[in-house]
Amino acid sequence: MDFRKPFVLPVEAHDPERHDALDLYLPDDIAAPRPAILFVPGGPLPAEVRPGQRDWPMFRGYGALAASRGAVGAVVDHHMDSPDQYAVGAAQVEAALESLRSDERVDETRLALWFFSGGSLLAADWLREPPSWLRALAFNYPLLAPFPGWPVEPRFDPIGAVAQAGELPIVLTRVGQEDAGIAGTVEAFVEAAGKANLAIVDVPGGHHSFDVVDHTEESRAAVVRAMDLVFATLA
Repeated sequence: MDFRKPFVLPVEAHDPERHDALDLYLPDDIAAPRPAILFVPGGPLPAEVRPGQRDWPMFRGYGALAASRGAVGAVVDHHMDSPDQYAVGAAQVEAALESLRSDERVDETRLALWFFSGGSLLAADWLREPPSWLRALAFNYPLLAPFPGWPVEPRFDPIGAVAQAGELPIVLTRVGQEDAGIAGTVEAFVEAAGKANLAIVDVPGGHHSFDVVDHTEESRAAVVRAMDLVFATLA
């Protein structure tokens, strides 16, 4: 799979500000603090993979899309290069959120987290104890339980954590052509969600990483729908 392919939704190119492990995509003419969305890429991936995920057109596209709609888009480099590095990734996400909330251009009371693929295990902490400033938590084609044999700490268990999410809005984009092992974790998560505030965006013809591999109207509509749902929580 070539992740250098374009993002499925055409967006105007937008160069980020780079701050160590965090890239910021800023709206034009910020006159007041804006809400922010932190995009958390998938993984783990070998450290030698180049370009790194925050330089993939897909994540540059999501960041630019958020900025075009008036929010600060942010992409974190979580440094997870093996399944035993989830604690490292969690620390990077927490540091990125602290950096965002301390930025004078960001409204510290209005943030969303958006997780992708294997990065979704990092959502467990935020589902378990969502802070008041976390307005939404989104997933794209998530892996919601470790693959068999992965040495992942029990803490990283979104399926076990979602029952504690309370009224936190959760936006789950799932694909119809998903790997069976991953799809099973999504099914278990939806069942465990029970009375959680869960909205599902289905992409029946979509494959894992549909937002880069499936250049279809269905894919574009799914990205827009998920972004609409997240932005509704940031108003």
